[in-house]
Amino acid sequence: MTTYTARPLPAAVLAELRVSDDAGRPMTAFEDTEGGAPLRCCLRRSAPGERVALVSYAPLRRWAAATGADPGAYDEQGPVFVHAGNCAGPEDGDALPFTGAHRTLRRYSADGRILGGRLVADPDGFGPAFAEAFADPEVALVHVRAVEYGCFLYEVRRP
Repeated sequence: MTTYTARPLPAAVLAELRVSDDAGRPMTAFEDTEGGAPLRCCLRRSAPGERVALVSYAPLRRWAAATGADPGAYDEQGPVFVHAGNCAGPEDGDALPFTGAHRTLRRYSADGRILGGRLVADPDGFGPAFAEAFADPEVALVHVRAVEYGCFLYEVRRP
């Protein structure tokens, strides 16, 4: 059985976002008094009292810059929560995080175009949904997004 791995935001990207986000704004940190924010740096929810920041992130734009793709109008940026300071990254590299709610798996081609998507409602449905996505040889990567807000949660690339 294939294991699909969630990719957190890379350390180098986090360092950049903590200075200036993808919308050109400086980071503003705050204490998350309630906890529960989905952190894209370590792929877990924040604990009450942690220092976090909500920054603008352009996942497809950054991927395209590294691969030479041109996503055209599909380039977008949106809000993501990160730790305000250094983060050790995910504790469990093989676990798929944030699966306890409806999620959309958005498929992208190697040139950065959307190839479709799928709603996943059941936590046990992620493996089959990724297998279905990557069965299409045109799919280069998949973004997992929150249905309720449409926010980018993490990326999974072809195994």
